Amino acid sequence: MDHKTALRTRPSASAQVQEQPDVAPLPRRRRAGVRRDGYGALFVSPFVIALTLFMIVPIGYAVYDSLYTTKLIGGTSFAGLDNYRQVLTSSQFWDGAKRVAIFAIVQVPLTIGLATFFAAVFDAGVCRFGKALRTIYFMPFAVPAVVASVMWSFLLLPKLGPFSRLADAIGFHNTNFFSSRLIVPTVILIVVWEWTGYNMTILFTSLRSVPRTVTEAALLDGASLWTIIWRVKVPMVRPAIVMLCFVNTVGALQLFTEPQILAAFQPQAVSFGFTPSLYVYNTAIGSAEYNLGAAAAVVLGVLIGAVSIGSMALRRRSGEFA
Repeated sequence: MDHKTALRTRPSASAQVQEQPDVAPLPRRRRAGVRRDGYGALFVSPFVIALTLFMIVPIGYAVYDSLYTTKLIGGTSFAGLDNYRQVLTSSQFWDGAKRVAIFAIVQVPLTIGLATFFAAVFDAGVCRFGKALRTIYFMPFAVPAVVASVMWSFLLLPKLGPFSRLADAIGFHNTNFFSSRLIVPTVILIVVWEWTGYNMTILFTSLRSVPRTVTEAALLDGASLWTIIWRVKVPMVRPAIVMLCFVNTVGALQLFTEPQILAAFQPQAVSFGFTPSLYVYNTAIGSAEYNLGAAAAVVLGVLIGAVSIGSMALRRRSGEFA
């Protein structure tokens, strides 16, 4: 190869200069990514601050407080795990946990079942004035739990409330809805009334999101309306139903307001540890044993956390999460 051929095959200086800008913008893209990450952290920071102040710090203080004991004579001293041993061996705490478990076993399926039925009826469009009825069914959720409990307390008042009079009229004389035998069904009635509308709204929205092509294909196959609802659409919103089941279960474990209000009408029916939350409240506030109440709150938090983690694992195993 002669000198002229070598000059023709060698890249020119201008070509070398033109190839360099291909790698130059990389630092700029990196700086833009850092800028976007900074904006993301700025937007997330209010939530992180609120979570830290109202969740992490109180939980940490409860754990710290549960490791000490305060006595009238002797002051505050380190107790280690003594408070936890007292809670874990307390029959009142575990009786409340069993009562709440029974409450959840009845209340959660009943609430989800009624909510699924009403959501399916409204989604099918077979009910006239569907929008008005959906609003009416949702209204109990907008009523504060304290107000709802007081209202139902007067409605179920023995000998004076309309439901007690109705029970007398049909042959159930001297019915006391606040007795120790009926107090749990009474609480279930109030909670179902409060939460059915909320669950119905979530399920109705999920049913409306099912593609119309699925319904049209089922109609072409000759499926009836109720077959489409219960065999096609409801199974497609199973993740929403499972999610609501665990949300309602966690809510049942935190049952507090309704029995606390009913205790004012019939104190003997609602015991010191009627629910774990009531046990925590009565221990810390009623008995002024703050350290023991903190330990009970931590144990209850661990139980609720175990249920939440179990629900997430079950939903992930069923393929709901990637």
